[in-house]
Amino acid sequence: MRTKAREVVFEVIFASRFSDGIDNGLKNALYKKEKLTESDIAYADRLLSVIGENERDFGALIDGISHSFPESRLFPADISLLLVALAEIKYFDDIPAAVSINEAANLASKYSSPKSATFISGILAEAAKG
Repeated sequence: MRTKAREVVFEVIFASRFSDGIDNGLKNALYKKEKLTESDIAYADRLLSVIGENERDFGALIDGISHSFPESRLFPADISLLLVALAEIKYFDDIPAAVSINEAANLASKYSSPKSATFISGILAEAAKG
């Protein structure tokens, strides 16, 4: 199931917001700790790659949708969740946008706030239209 892999990717992206990029040691430790399958690891690695290649574009997309709260003003957890979901919405055709939005909202409720969950859902719903 991709839910756990998605959460691990969120944790890796969140941690990278406070360092000089993705810490492969942390990434691999989280993969092991969460007992990700080979399929989950392949999915997580692809997701991390898509985020790395498109982070600026995703930031511009967020800024274009959320005029009052540009990317630079968002909580690190919220931007990390948005990046994960946007990567899925834009580059993973086998994942329905509604699933990505729901998963991001659930993780926001766990790691951020209920208001963040609503905000993230709105941004992603708008992004999924385009």
